[in-house]
Order: sequence, then C-alpha cells, then structure tokens
Amino acid sequence: MTEATHRIIETNGIRMHIAEQGTGPTVLLCHGFPECWYSWRHQLAALAASGFRAVAPDQRGYGQTDAPAEIDRYTLLHLVGDMVGLLDALSVEQSVIAGHDWGALVAWHSAQLRPDRFRAVIGLSVPFRAREKARPTTVMPQTDDAVWYQLYFQEPGVAEAEYDQNVRTAFRIGRINVSGDALPRPQPFGMVPLPGGLFARVPPVPPPLPAWLTEADVDYYTAEFTRTGFRGGLNWYRNIDRNWELLAPFDGLPVGVPALYIAGDRDPVVKFPGMDRHIADMPKFVPQLRGTIMLSGCGHITQEERPAEVNAAMIDFLRGLS
Repeated sequence: MTEATHRIIETNGIRMHIAEQGTGPTVLLCHGFPECWYSWRHQLAALAASGFRAVAPDQRGYGQTDAPAEIDRYTLLHLVGDMVGLLDALSVEQSVIAGHDWGALVAWHSAQLRPDRFRAVIGLSVPFRAREKARPTTVMPQTDDAVWYQLYFQEPGVAEAEYDQNVRTAFRIGRINVSGDALPRPQPFGMVPLPGGLFARVPPVPPPLPAWLTEADVDYYTAEFTRTGFRGGLNWYRNIDRNWELLAPFDGLPVGVPALYIAGDRDPVVKFPGMDRHIADMPKFVPQLRGTIMLSGCGHITQEERPAEVNAAMIDFLRGLS
C-alpha cells in the first residue's frame, strides 16, 4: 500500500497543507493543541487499508498551513469553514469528520452546523458540550497564586514566549504529563502557578519515553513547532468567549448525525470541572450517539497512546454507517 501523500490546497481564504492516504469514502481527521497532521499517522494507514480515504490537515495556524496574524480569524466558524472548504477542494460532497482535543470541537460543530456535508462524527477526548449560560472565561478557576491554563493563554505573547523557548520540553515531557503514563500530580491539573508559568514544574531529569512515544516523534513535533512557533494554536484559545457569542444562534441545535465518542479514563480532560455532566448529557444533544468508549489506562493523547484500539473502534463505526 502506498504511503501518505502531501499537498497544499486552498480553502476559506487560506492555503492548507493536508496528508492523505487511501481511496474510498472520505474521513477528515482534525488534530488538537499542540499537534498537527502527524498526530493521525497511525490512523491514516489503518483507514486506508480498510477502504477509506483518510485526510489529515494541518489546521489553521499550524504546520505548513497559513497562520493569519489577526486573532479573530481563529473562531470555530472559521475552523468549520476551513473543513467545508477542504471538502470543496477535494471535490467531496460528504465525509465523516473526526477530531481530537480542539479538533474534536471542530468536528462536533462541523457536524452540528453542516450535517449536509458531514454525515457522521467521531470525537476523541473532548465530548460535545451544550452552550453554557455564562461566558466561558468568567467561570474558569483562579486563585491568588495560580490560574486556569486557558485563562493564562489569553494574553497575547505570554504563553507563546514560554513555549517557543521550551519546544522540545513541551513534547518530550508535556505529552507524557497528560498521558496515561503521567506520574501522580501533587498539584491540581490545569492550574498555572503565578509566578512561575507553564514550565515552572519541569522535572530536572526527563522521564523515560513510553512505548507509544518515540524520539523520532518528539523530533518531528519539535522541528515543526520550532519552525512555526505556538501562536497560531494559542489563538484558538483567545476566541473562546468570541465563539460563545457567535454560536448563540445555534444554542439547542442538536448534532443530528451518527456519532461516536472515545476517551481515556486517565485523560485529564474528562476530569475537568463539569465534564462528567457533559459526557452524561451527550445523548440529549447527540441523539444518534452510537457509543461511548472509555479506554482503561489511556490519557489525553488518545489516538497515539492507543492506536490499535482507536483504529478498530473508528473502522467498526465507519463500517456501520449506511
């Protein structure tokens, strides 16, 4: 079987890099923060071998895709528009869309807003969440000496300066710290110490790499983000409140297509405040939810930590679609 091929397409006013492999019904694969198409390397081959055309873009602000300077060009409406435009560029009328982390939000909202283009959806780590009554940043936790990481990301220039000076650490240690192989945490996850910042608690000796993460993987991520920096991905966070405003007209609109949710029981995201309620409420807002799969011992890096199980679940779901 041939390996993944790479090219640049134009969508929604930007140039987007995509990796694609296989022929057959199309499956779009949306990565999270801080990732790129490479996070789906195991799924590209597996889906292609099972008779699907798998397409993994570097999303807006990442990798070889354009990164607009303006912060307000990274809203969920832009990101969903990028995926619609990607289908147009591929001359594909409909596809299944899957997403991990922030990419899951792109996938859920693509399926919610454009069910005519996205006939099914798979969310990894992040469940579909109904719109809350309060502006999101007003309810994020903070104390005198620590702040929720998404609040910390709001000020342009602060977080990217720290990430850009610690790129290899972000992938050599940071990915392990949110995985199923993370050591017990003395402090609550997600709180950034003040003063100190994102890398205040880095261990003096890096932990050994788990089986699912190789030095070659760390090298790839490090090289990509050394070249691009982290600003594009951080700008997604700086639109959290703007997304809440823009999505108001769609409050209560269900995700009306077949859906699958996959997460790890050691994923910090499923432990976020209120996340248990969102997961339990999914059948109300995703009436065609066909399954919730919780992978034992798996953390946040779902499709990289457990590629065989994720691939099997995705392919079984895809084959079950009419």
